[in-house]
Order: sequence, then structure tokens, then C-alpha cells
Amino acid sequence: MLKIAKVKRGSLAKDLGLEVGDEILSFDNFACEDEFDYLYYAETDAFTMTVRDHRTGEETTIEVEKTDGEDLGLEFEKNTALRTCHNRCVFCFVDQMPKGMRESLYIKDDDYAMSFTCGNFVTLTNVSDEQLERIIRLRLSPLYISVHTMNTALREKLMRNRFAGKIVSQIKTLAEHGIEMHCQAVVVPHENDGDELAYTARQLFQYYPVVRDLACVPTGITKYRDGLHPIPDVDKAYSESLLDLVDRLNAEFGVPFLLPADEYFVKAERKVKDAAFYGDFSQIENGVGLTRKFLDDAYAALDDVKAGFALKKPKRALLVCGVSAAKTTKKLVEDCKKKIGGLQAELLPVKNAFFGETVTCTGLLTGEDIALAVEEYRKKDGEFDELVLAGNTMKEFEDVFLCGMTLAGLKTRLDTEHIRVNRDGGRGFVEILAGAATKRR
Repeated sequence: MLKIAKVKRGSLAKDLGLEVGDEILSFDNFACEDEFDYLYYAETDAFTMTVRDHRTGEETTIEVEKTDGEDLGLEFEKNTALRTCHNRCVFCFVDQMPKGMRESLYIKDDDYAMSFTCGNFVTLTNVSDEQLERIIRLRLSPLYISVHTMNTALREKLMRNRFAGKIVSQIKTLAEHGIEMHCQAVVVPHENDGDELAYTARQLFQYYPVVRDLACVPTGITKYRDGLHPIPDVDKAYSESLLDLVDRLNAEFGVPFLLPADEYFVKAERKVKDAAFYGDFSQIENGVGLTRKFLDDAYAALDDVKAGFALKKPKRALLVCGVSAAKTTKKLVEDCKKKIGGLQAELLPVKNAFFGETVTCTGLLTGEDIALAVEEYRKKDGEFDELVLAGNTMKEFEDVFLCGMTLAGLKTRLDTEHIRVNRDGGRGFVEILAGAATKRR
């Protein structure tokens, strides 16, 4: 149900007699759940709409005919309801978080609407046959799906949900109706890896290119796993074996269908693949291809710096990053120092004391861990002119770290205003170091 918040003047909705407070119950006799129903039917030329009058409670079915592209002219009250997770996955990251963090961090969302609009991964275990039909009818494509395994019994075991095995028929149905899917497998060592991963990849590849790809991502393991299912961390040998398996399967398929997370390349001490491997970087938010995109963008920006360029005033920049990123960006920093005269730049790899040292990505660093690392650096190496942080250490639209510390709080803690936040990837990284020496293409 959608409750009307605004009716535009001179609009078709106004001509139809719709008013603020009226409720849209259905389109073409299909129950109206959220704004996706409206957006879909608003693009069609003719449909019926059942509306409940806000004054009388009377329900009326209206026949709507409109010209192509004509706006109905409605806005609605926001519906904040979120479909949540029905699983108890043995590898769930939320179950491994400490108490006392922001409430939103403990929400286990599993909402196919968020998958379509934001690229969130969903399991589909909370999706009924009717909702699956709705996804198809409204053309909610692409979807991002946490498959994990196509072995139904194993999926039920890993997700601790007796309905998890439905994924096989769900994938088949969505593929038959042309709903594009990006899939992922959170790889649990000795469970859904090896032959099981190969089986899953082959089953999903039957539906290629509707099923676009399958990301292989490591299990996130924090120090807060007391009482939880034991999961070993992965080492160099394991990562090498997984990457070798991925290469063999992709050679079998003839396309880069399996996309391993960057973390495996870091632990295996191998270079990430070239940009062509990652295509349109559709799984970059999943830690797949992020390193390649960052490096390519950074070197493109560095190429824009003219030979012989020097900063007007020499500066010493301290570059905060996670342990993994330090390994992949070390050469880039050295190349920046060679190209940009007067630049002293040094990486500061921050160990994650908050979640545990098994968590090595930059995006899960807290303000407290960053502050402690910078304070320790000052004791040993002295002052810096500029502290550079990665934007993904904070909320997307708010300068707040995972631990709740704000950027302003960090500046106060470190007694400095000279903190730069890079929210523009590799190009932004170089632009901060080189100032106005780079230019946008």
C-alpha cells in the first residue's frame, strides 16, 4: 500500500481526483507493496488502480490511460520497512560484532528491493513464490544474490535454514525470465570450496550470461567468535589453491565467470588481474577488482602530472590504510614520490585491534585504531603535514567511523586540522598528493 503525500498541480493524478492521504491498494489487481509497483505501472500506457479514499474509506478502481512518458504526478510517504534475514549463517559477520556500535550495523537486511536499487546481496530465503513472481513481473533486474553453494543440503547446513535449498529452483526461474543476476559465494574452508565450489560454478554457468558472474569472497573472521561455528582463516597456500581452481574453471568456461576477491591475491602474494578480467567491475563493492580499479585510476592521474613538476611547498603526507592495502599500494606511493617533486609520502598500515588482526581491509578500520596508530607513529617518527584517510573508513554521507568516532573527533584527538579524506579512489589519491598538478579527463 502507498499513501499519497503530494499530488502535483495540473497532473493526471489531479484530474483523476486523487488527493493527499488517499491510499493506492493495487495496480491491475496486483497488491501494491511499495513504490516499485508505482514506478513500473507509471511507465505503461494503460492500467487499473484501486484507491482507498482517505475521508470515507471507500475503495474505488480507476482506469488509467495516459500518453507515453506522461507523469502521473504523485509522491508518497516513505515506507521504511525492510525485509530482514531469516537465516543463521555459520559465517555471518553481524554475529561477530561487539556490542555498543551503531544500531544500524546490527540490522541483517535481506531485501530484494535493496538488491535491485543498491546492489545489496540477498539470499532469497525470505522470498515467497508470489514475491518471486513480483520480481519477474516488475523486471527488478539485475539482482545480487548470495548463493554460496548450489548443493541444496550444504546450503541448508551453512545457512541453518531448511528452506535455503530453494535457491536452485529460484535461480532457474529467474534466469528463464531474463532477470540478470550477479552471484557470490562466501567461501568457508573445507565446506563449500574445492569440488563444491566447482560444482556451484558449473551449475550457475548453465545460465550464463543471465547469471553474469560468481564472486568468491573469503569469510570475514573477527575476534568475537566465541561460541560460534569454528572457521579457519586462510593463508598463502590456501589462497594459491583457490586462485588456481578459479583459473582452471574460467579456462573451462572460456570467460572470466568466477571473480575472486582481491584478498586472495594479497594473501597469495600475486598481482590482481588486468582490468579486462573484471569487465564493468560489477562486483567492486564486494572487494572484487577494487585494487585494479584503484591502481589504474591512480596511474592515469599520475600520468597527467607533467615531468619535472614540484609542489610549491614540500609536504610530508601520512597515508592511512589497512594491512592488505599497504601491500598493494607500496609501489604506487614510491612512483608518486618520484614523479611529484617535494613530496614525502609514507604508508601507515593500521592493524585492526577493534575487530582483530584477521580483518585487514581498510574499510573496517575504526577511528580509535587510526588514532592509536597515528599517535604511535608520532612517538617514533615525528610530525607530518597531512594525514590522508580513505573515504570508505566512514559512512557514505556522514563523517562517522564504525566505532562512532567522528572525523571532527579524530581531529580533536590528534590535535590537527590537516586531515584529508579521499572519496574518489585512485585518482583522488594522486590528486591529494599532487594538488592542482592533475587534470580531469
